Amino acid sequence: MNWYPAPGKLNLFLHVLGRRADGYHELQTVFRLVERADRVGIGLREDGEMRFSGPFGDDNLCLKAARLLKAQTGARYGADLALEKKLPVGGGMGGGSSDAATVLLVLNKLWNLHLNKEVLLDLGKRLGADVPVFVYGRNAIGEGIGERLRALELPRAWYLVLEPQVSVSTRETFARSLTPHSKPLKIPPFFSGQGRNDLEAAVVARYPEVAADLEWLRQRCPQARMTGSGACVFAEFETEAEAFAVHAALPGGMKGFVARGLDRHPLCEWTD
Repeated sequence: MNWYPAPGKLNLFLHVLGRRADGYHELQTVFRLVERADRVGIGLREDGEMRFSGPFGDDNLCLKAARLLKAQTGARYGADLALEKKLPVGGGMGGGSSDAATVLLVLNKLWNLHLNKEVLLDLGKRLGADVPVFVYGRNAIGEGIGERLRALELPRAWYLVLEPQVSVSTRETFARSLTPHSKPLKIPPFFSGQGRNDLEAAVVARYPEVAADLEWLRQRCPQARMTGSGACVFAEFETEAEAFAVHAALPGGMKGFVARGLDRHPLCEWTD
C-alpha cells in the first residue's frame, strides 16, 4: 500500500445566488487548494475485493468512490484502502470530498482504466458537490452547485485556519440560511477579500464556538471569514511569517494551523 495526499480547500468567498428547482442552491465561489492534507492509503487487490481501515466505516467516501468506480467500469481489480485524517471533519475544508477524489484519481491509474478527466469529474459530482474541484486539480471559480469549474490563477499566500471544535451540517446550514441572494462577481480578476460567505451568519448564530473564533481572528485580520458551510474560519497573509505571528497569539483552548496555498493538486500528474 502506498500513501497519497488529499489536500484541503478554502472558499475565498461563497455567494448563494438562488434556489434551484431540484432543491439545491446556485452558488458562486472561489476554491483555493491548500497544503494541509489527509493521507489516503491505496493498494491494488487482484481478487476484486474492497477493504477499508480507518474512521467512518462503510460510510466513508473513500470506499464509496472505489465502489462507484468499480460499478461504472466493471474493473476486475479491488483495493485496500486506509485513511489518516488531518483535515477537520465538518470544517468546510472538503476533507471527505478530497479523500474520494484521491481514490478516483489513483484507482483510475492502478486499475488501468484510462478514464479522461471529464468522466472522472462526472463520477465525482455523483459523490458530492465538492469532489469535482479536487479531481480538477487547480484553483478554480466554482458555479452551479460548485461543479462548474474554471481555472483561476491566484497569488502566493498563506492561511491561518482556526478549527472551532464543532462539526457543522452543510444541509442544516443551507436550510437555516436566510441571507438575501447575492449577485455574482465578475471574475477574473479576483482580489483577496472580495465578496463574502453568505452562509456565515447562519452558522455564527447557531454555533457560539464559530462566532468566538471568527471574532478573535477578525480583531487581528478584518477580512477573516468562514470557509464553505463551516466550521473553520481563516485569514489570508502574504507571508508565512505573518501567518505564524498571529498563530502564536492563539489563546489557550483555541486550535488552528498555518497552511500554504497551492497552485495545483499534489497529484496534478494524475489529473492531467
